[in-house]
Amino acid sequence: MAMRFGRLPIWLGLLTFLPLVALGAEEAGDKKSSEHKLTQAVSYLSLDPIYTTIVDDNRAEGMLMVGVGLDVPDEALREVATRSMPVLRDAYVRSLMAFTANTVRTDAQPDVTLLATRLQAVTDRALGKKGAKILLAQVAIRVSR
Repeated sequence: MAMRFGRLPIWLGLLTFLPLVALGAEEAGDKKSSEHKLTQAVSYLSLDPIYTTIVDDNRAEGMLMVGVGLDVPDEALREVATRSMPVLRDAYVRSLMAFTANTVRTDAQPDVTLLATRLQAVTDRALGKKGAKILLAQVAIRVSR
């Protein structure tokens, strides 16, 4: 009987350790699933979609959604772009707000060539040099009438 209780602390220690091991394995699985990328290209940097309001006659008539990514083949410039992502995103939002206010209407599709040219100029200006290419993934209008 004394022999059976002598091993009790060992068993209790193992029982407390098992949930910690299971939790560590679960966290490792979460890290692997959170590393999902849209593409296998190392040079691609994705951004969250940007939304701006379409205003007509002093009323919100809809939303413009633009999904973009950056292709930055140069590794040094890619590091600069990664560090500058908040600045880039702010510049994109400001440019898209002006673009939406001046050219986007709910009864016609926006000019994606003009939009891409505008965002490319914003990218080059924000990074200080050329080499990063803006990629339009999606441009959509949602009308709220």
